[in-house]
Amino acid sequence: MKKKVVVALGHRALGTTFPEQQIAVKSSARILADLVEEGCQLIITHSNAPQVGMIHTALNEYAKTHETYGAPMSICSAMSQGYIGYDIQNSLRAELLKRGIYKTVSTVITQVTVDPYDESFYHPVKVIGRYMTKEEAQEEERKGNFVVEEPGKGFRRIVASPKPLDIVELDAINTLSNAGHIVIACGGGGIPVLKQGSTLKGAGAVIEKDLVSGRLADQTDADMLMILTNEEYVNIHYNSDNPLPLKHMTPAEALMHIENNEFGQNKMLPKIEASLHFVSQKPGRQAVITSIDKAKEAYMGKTGTVIS
Repeated sequence: MKKKVVVALGHRALGTTFPEQQIAVKSSARILADLVEEGCQLIITHSNAPQVGMIHTALNEYAKTHETYGAPMSICSAMSQGYIGYDIQNSLRAELLKRGIYKTVSTVITQVTVDPYDESFYHPVKVIGRYMTKEEAQEEERKGNFVVEEPGKGFRRIVASPKPLDIVELDAINTLSNAGHIVIACGGGGIPVLKQGSTLKGAGAVIEKDLVSGRLADQTDADMLMILTNEEYVNIHYNSDNPLPLKHMTPAEALMHIENNEFGQNKMLPKIEASLHFVSQKPGRQAVITSIDKAKEAYMGKTGTVIS
């Protein structure tokens, strides 16, 4: 019987520039195809931090020189979902065909609702775009945007990272997945949107991709959430000379480590929180965090940090 697995791809799976992405995605497609051969019904999500930053910078620099409007963050997020999904679906389709497997791979441009009163809108933390001069930063602030100074480098815009609520295109994702298709969805955390009556308005924000992955895995009733990153195991005491790799955590143990500040606030912590949300919603679920090159071994229970 096939297992439904939500796989969250990190930066390493995608690269940073266009050429890097094409190379990295081909390598990632081989790893994803290995999981398909092992019997996984895949739903794939991915990061987009470098890509959405490039799009945001390019469109807003163009706007300055051509006297037109800059691009809202929601549009930049949608563009990044489209072109990253395009690369993943084509590479994975080609890799599967080489192995004699025919499966449709589809990208769903995904919106995710957020709370307009989310605390993060008052305390943005996600850095976006290029370095600016002081004068450019002041202009951004006049527009109502937030900026932060990096000493010796300049100023950069920062945006909110609100918590995800509902996945708007969930029915489409479930319909495709339940019909046996491989689905790419919620890329970059999804496009953050605010409900305004019957319409959805894009928010100037970036959702944490790992938190959306946990919700996606829960709402598609997956058997496993697999978060692929740079490390084979989650480590505690990670800032010490003797980090301790963890092979298994119960939810209670994970909460204890969170209380002890054992995970980086913007690095491993969102992955742990996403895993806890997923496994706590239904008995028998399993989350695993490992490096991308160890994905198949982790699926088979041979490595990675398991939370269950």
